[in-house]
Amino acid sequence: MKNINYKLATLTLCTLFASSALANNTQAPIRLVIHGGAGTITKDTITPEQEKEYKAKLTEALNAGYAVLNSGGTSIEAVQKSINVMEDSPLFNAGKGAVFTHDGRNELDASIMDGKTRKAGAVAGVTTVKNPINAAIAVMEKSPHVMMVSQGADLFAKEQGLTIVDPSYFRTEYRWQQLQKALEKEQVVLDHDGKTAALFADPMMYDYKYGTVGAVALDQHGNLAAGTSTGGMTNKRYGRVGDSPIIGAGNYADNETVAVSATGSGEMFIRTLTAFNIAAQVKYQKLPLEQAAQNALDEVKAINGSGGVIVLDKSGNYTMSFNSEGMYRGTIGNDGKPLVAIYKD
Repeated sequence: MKNINYKLATLTLCTLFASSALANNTQAPIRLVIHGGAGTITKDTITPEQEKEYKAKLTEALNAGYAVLNSGGTSIEAVQKSINVMEDSPLFNAGKGAVFTHDGRNELDASIMDGKTRKAGAVAGVTTVKNPINAAIAVMEKSPHVMMVSQGADLFAKEQGLTIVDPSYFRTEYRWQQLQKALEKEQVVLDHDGKTAALFADPMMYDYKYGTVGAVALDQHGNLAAGTSTGGMTNKRYGRVGDSPIIGAGNYADNETVAVSATGSGEMFIRTLTAFNIAAQVKYQKLPLEQAAQNALDEVKAINGSGGVIVLDKSGNYTMSFNSEGMYRGTIGNDGKPLVAIYKD
């Protein structure tokens, strides 16, 4: 009898250990990585109070996305929720904090990509959609198209029941003053050179466009997603569109490789297809994420561009790389502990 009881106890104990091990082994990795823009961000360019504000908002965005992932939600939903937090904050050049065009308008761009299906959606030049990333998701899920622009995109968003606001919603005094400074510099350039073309000789001379936001996520189902949202470039003209809504340039996701969101010199990211470049290196050269990201940023730098990328793979590996002075960034994983940073640490 004692021998039988011993065997039963041993079997029960082994079953408990096996169940515990199985539970631990089947706990799928989740990960969210975000950025709030890259550029000339150093400790002498923002105050301690501003630093605290940025870190608090980045943490809020991480927690919003984590709540989705931790409850079994999708990577698309996590990306959307985290970007919504940043779009609703005047701290970032997206949504509420969007910069002004030369004509004193706010024109916003955004894109989303589903790593499972490689479906994508994007909007460019919208002026009345409160959260452009939501419009990009609607394009992906509710239409056969990938990109819609301007009034057509605004109309589509309204028809889909998204929150529509008066254009004045996006106005902030800080961004308005940025435009005034840019216009003053433009006048100095024009007076000195005597040519209006001089304004566009080197578009990178105006460091007023950084602040794009983005997120990449891995959910419990093993699916990746990437999203990017921006207010564009201060003092831009002629309906200029940057890399943020361009799939392969400022945004890309594929379960077989990586999810990428970029921020920085839009024209250079388009010319080097930065996001897809990273994915291709991971797929064909089997490079580590950090090396692939650095190679891509080196190409951007070679043509006088700067900025950063966040990259995530299906195993939960990630990198937050940039070649500028700083990048608002953060990440959160299974432990639920948000990590945020701003400067080159």
